Amino acid sequence: MCGIVGAWGPLPERQSIIRQSCRSLRHRGPDSDGYWEDESAGLGLGHVRLAILDLSPAGYQPMVSACGRYVLVLNGEIYNHLDLREQLLAQGKAPAWRGHSDTETLLAAFAAWGPQAALQASVGMFAVALWDRQERTLSLARDRLGEKPLYAGFAGKALVFASELKALTRVPGFDHELDRGALALLMRHNYIPAPYSVYQSMRKLLPGTWLQVSEADRDQRRLPQAQVYWSAYEEAARGHADRLSFATDGQAVDALEAVLSTAVKGQMMSDVPLGAFLSGGIDSSIVVALMQAHNEQAVNTFSIGFHEKAFNEAEHAKAVAQHLGTRHTELYVTPDDALAVVPGLADLYDEPFADASQIPTALVMRMARQHVTVALSGDGGDELLGGYSRYFRAQDWWSKREALPAGLRSPVAMLGRAAAGLLPQGHRKDRFSRLAQAATAANASEFYRQFVSYWKDPAQLVVGAQVPPTVFDRESKLPFFENMMLLDAVSYLPDDILVKVDRAAMAVSLETRVPLIDHRVFEFAQRLPFNYKVRNGQGKWLLRQLLYRHVPQELVDRPKKGFGVPLAAWLRGPLKDWAAALLDESRLRSEGVFHAGPVLQKWREHQSGRRDWSPHLWGVLMTQAWLDQTRSARSGLVPEDA
Repeated sequence: MCGIVGAWGPLPERQSIIRQSCRSLRHRGPDSDGYWEDESAGLGLGHVRLAILDLSPAGYQPMVSACGRYVLVLNGEIYNHLDLREQLLAQGKAPAWRGHSDTETLLAAFAAWGPQAALQASVGMFAVALWDRQERTLSLARDRLGEKPLYAGFAGKALVFASELKALTRVPGFDHELDRGALALLMRHNYIPAPYSVYQSMRKLLPGTWLQVSEADRDQRRLPQAQVYWSAYEEAARGHADRLSFATDGQAVDALEAVLSTAVKGQMMSDVPLGAFLSGGIDSSIVVALMQAHNEQAVNTFSIGFHEKAFNEAEHAKAVAQHLGTRHTELYVTPDDALAVVPGLADLYDEPFADASQIPTALVMRMARQHVTVALSGDGGDELLGGYSRYFRAQDWWSKREALPAGLRSPVAMLGRAAAGLLPQGHRKDRFSRLAQAATAANASEFYRQFVSYWKDPAQLVVGAQVPPTVFDRESKLPFFENMMLLDAVSYLPDDILVKVDRAAMAVSLETRVPLIDHRVFEFAQRLPFNYKVRNGQGKWLLRQLLYRHVPQELVDRPKKGFGVPLAAWLRGPLKDWAAALLDESRLRSEGVFHAGPVLQKWREHQSGRRDWSPHLWGVLMTQAWLDQTRSARSGLVPEDA
């Protein structure tokens, strides 16, 4: 795991600037750093390395190809790189290998097959930049499901890119103008979805895409249309049209075990200590069970616990660990431990990010890093196999809507809004609001967008904002339930879950891997008949059956608590003064980012105890904290690499 940065175009003191950018990414790669420059083209590449495979200098980056034509910087891992080496050898296209790093393998694949074919042949997580010295083109690419981040845009006349925004914000000519549409999306989702970023001048490369920038593109300050080498949409449509068939349920379990076991085994590749996170839930338990099946020694597992029973799953994780025979480490944290994380969140997440489970995530990453350099995570099972409880609630409301004759939907919506307006805050008011949303939604995706939105009309909250289009504006022919899963897989998963994991892990120089979203597992899940995902009102049915082969059912069958914190109580207690300062009315009005009225109304209602507005307020608070942090950094009060 590493950090990458580059600049192409007019830039004074290019090497000094890129090395400074590398210092701001040092947490992503503390083991070594490198710089390479094509002076005649005006291009510089920087890299910081967390050494995982081939710890020798043969794995250093930027790396020049054996033929001398290509130069590569890579952030990530190519799990099938040994297979790629065999293919190159069989074709007579293998160079004289200098070492055994996956970076060298991918670079040889690019040189032999070109970007599109090399990316399609690779199994892994990655963000890459490839410079072609002969054609003078720069190719940028991101892995299929968005595990690794990549930002790109223009600072003055120079094309710049990096793993994190903080590596770019001090490049001369960087435009700090906020993207208010992106902030509106943050208020809706509590994350900023790709391709948007908090800055108008920067964009995130979409998962499963690559783009090639020519000198003409650079001179015109234009990022060309990205090319798709793998599409979750296409795989979902293909899977829906070509379902798998099994003679028995047991055969289906065998098939899932084969594809998932392959992914887990491939992701255990490492020259440094490796472990896994274990919550005791379905997803993390099956990942650890398969890891242990592939390992003669006890796997290192890590859990975090809370003394508040409503939030604690450590006792369940411990029971699973004891059954599987892992070397288990757990840390019980106090509210003070968790609250101490809050001041650093704005810098850690690089742009405003407001999933409150970022707090325990940061704590468990810190603990794991004391023991291992690589850790596998169980994220992704809910999106692939229908595990979120919200899917069932949304399906229920959509079914009610579909049962209404088209001519009655508008009157029912009016009735629902009227009833919601008259009723006091509470469960019945929410039900009438949901009814109105379902009845008026133009399509299923629009309804689900509203269903998962925090601020329902975020353009009325962010000053001067117009909400830009997202994946929720895309037409879908999938059934309602599966469409929800796909929408989450292309937005919530890469832009929330994987961002949360990547930034928290990289802040402590820990590499994380997510075998449940290996693209082969994703493709298998898309082809599964629906009753293998959801059966008898229970999600992740097939994954559960596989887990029961390894762990007794009674150890893992229980309501999911999630990975949360008592945020509502904290905002009324130990975080109240901190939050009140960030939400000061005069400050909100002078900054001109948020309309003060709706923010302060929710703050007062939350403090009264009548409503829990903590998820809505957290998005505003994380933005305000981020604005403070960036102002301090730009004024020189906080060093860029702090």
